[in-house]
Amino acid sequence: MTDTLWDEFHRVVNMTSHELEDWLRTRSADEDSEALPDQAGTPTGQEVLRVLRKRRTDLTTEDVKVMRKVVERVHEQRRDDLEPTAGEAHWRHRLMSIGHDPLKPA
Repeated sequence: MTDTLWDEFHRVVNMTSHELEDWLRTRSADEDSEALPDQAGTPTGQEVLRVLRKRRTDLTTEDVKVMRKVVERVHEQRRDDLEPTAGEAHWRHRLMSIGHDPLKPA
């Protein structure tokens, strides 16, 4: 893994692990039930959360794949400058589920 990927991942994932965890719990809650905290949100959102809680030296090959996938997905959805941008709610919420809030500066 390159330092560049680590840096870019942490640039595009502009939510803290606490913010992401809260968001995943909120998105998973419904009127009848609420997912267990460690199972809340999408599988990719949970993977991002695990990566955010690790040190660079503790990353696995799978973590590196997740980081690449998230960086690519955010860049596909956003301009390269990642300036704060308002958009439709479902677009913002989808990006927030992988740790990127388009309304926050990167």
